[in-house]
Amino acid sequence: MSFRWLSRGNATSGMGVSDHSRSTFMDLKRKRVHRYVIFQIDEKKKEVVVEKTGGPAESYEDFTAALPQNDCRYAVYDYDFVTSDNCQKSKIFFIAWSPSTSRIRAKMLYATSRERFRRDLDGIHYEIQATDPTEMDLEVIKERAN
Repeated sequence: MSFRWLSRGNATSGMGVSDHSRSTFMDLKRKRVHRYVIFQIDEKKKEVVVEKTGGPAESYEDFTAALPQNDCRYAVYDYDFVTSDNCQKSKIFFIAWSPSTSRIRAKMLYATSRERFRRDLDGIHYEIQATDPTEMDLEVIKERAN
């Protein structure tokens, strides 16, 4: 029985990626019109869609506050920083948000679809998988970017 259940779970890894999701990511990457993009899986459409975007002036705190406390999401965050050589840089982070309080089905769905979705987003510098806010704290982002 558990084998059949696992097989059904793997079938969900065929989640498509909406054209809007791809173009919104490209807007963040190339045009820098978004600070972050939060994506969710639309089970009815069987694809990853844009749930929310944050403007260039929004902070990391705005981004983390926009993530649901009890449900999974994918997100990309464009982190700007200045190097020790005083160079302005930007790194794009992919965050797989899967809080421990989310439903098991949601965790499975997001886990099995993550790799395919992540591959569709060309230009990601770093990936973080987080189950609670401390695993994606701004200090973690800063440390990874430098």
